[in-house]
Amino acid sequence: MSEAVQLKTSPHLRGMHSVDKIMRHVVYALMPVVLFSIVQFGLSALALVLTSVVVCVGTEHLFCKSGERPSTLRDWSAVITGLLVALILPPGFPLWMAAVAAFVAIAVGKLFFGGLGYNVFNPALVGRAFAQAAFTVPITTWTPGMAHRRFLEFIPTTLTAPFLKPDFAGFNLWVESLKIDGYSGATPLAMMKFDHVEVDTLKLFLGTLASSAGESSALLILLGGLYLAFRRMLNWRVPVAILGSAFILSGLFYLKDPSLYPSPFFTVVSGGLMLGAVFMATDMVSSPVTPVGLWVYGILIGSLTVMIRLFGGLNEGVMYAILLGNAATPLINNLTQPRIYGFTRKRKEKAA
Repeated sequence: MSEAVQLKTSPHLRGMHSVDKIMRHVVYALMPVVLFSIVQFGLSALALVLTSVVVCVGTEHLFCKSGERPSTLRDWSAVITGLLVALILPPGFPLWMAAVAAFVAIAVGKLFFGGLGYNVFNPALVGRAFAQAAFTVPITTWTPGMAHRRFLEFIPTTLTAPFLKPDFAGFNLWVESLKIDGYSGATPLAMMKFDHVEVDTLKLFLGTLASSAGESSALLILLGGLYLAFRRMLNWRVPVAILGSAFILSGLFYLKDPSLYPSPFFTVVSGGLMLGAVFMATDMVSSPVTPVGLWVYGILIGSLTVMIRLFGGLNEGVMYAILLGNAATPLINNLTQPRIYGFTRKRKEKAA
């Protein structure tokens, strides 16, 4: 008796990891960064993370319910977006503004394009870009870490009432009451760009200076990336290409004039480059699928970041570099497709 033959559509070979499993491990890799942020900035960082995650999860659930579609919360992608939105915002960012950024990240950055697997841009960066345009002053107001009352009180700007501007006068008085010597309110990138003062690279690597909530410890971010790479849940080519190209390009400028341009080590560990290279540029949906394309994509992002930092009006350029890289992904995929097995390119016939 002959056995029945089953015909199925591709793919015929499937990976060992499901989407929800990969997303869950990304959350695991992010947790040390989140916990360090809470240790460094206290109640405000905790409230920022909870607000962002709850709004992202709630927004996705409501959109699924209103569209009479099954809930997609089990894939953990909304949780990752919420964590990343919180980590790329200042720790004292008003909670209502963070809620708006989180809503835009899910509604516009993800669901507008059709949901997980269809988004063109990294959703968290879409939310950050909206916040950058809508809340320009709060998003560039930084808070010193390790304040001695951080677990007893919120940063004054955190609990700003909805649709009201933060009380920056009260914020400045609060910072002065901390009596932190040498604190200027500027991030290391701003100090380097506008004052040509390069801070200690080791402090940047370990994470003890003013920054966004989750960008301070390059070490923890790197460890999370290594965890995902060893579990084959992250393509190592992207962060290596981004960090390598940024290191080489900034190194060339540094050799030209060390007094004007930052060292390549400072470039790699400062700002959001490490977080963006490891956890955002590696988004499987918005990054290329070909091996060569991943290198091109990473080099493009790393180079754009350095050029924006050095010659742009902003002291940070990772967000815009990754968004531009996302936009270029379809073109990169098209230009880097491997040659089909058994196919030879036809040479153009010479004109008679």
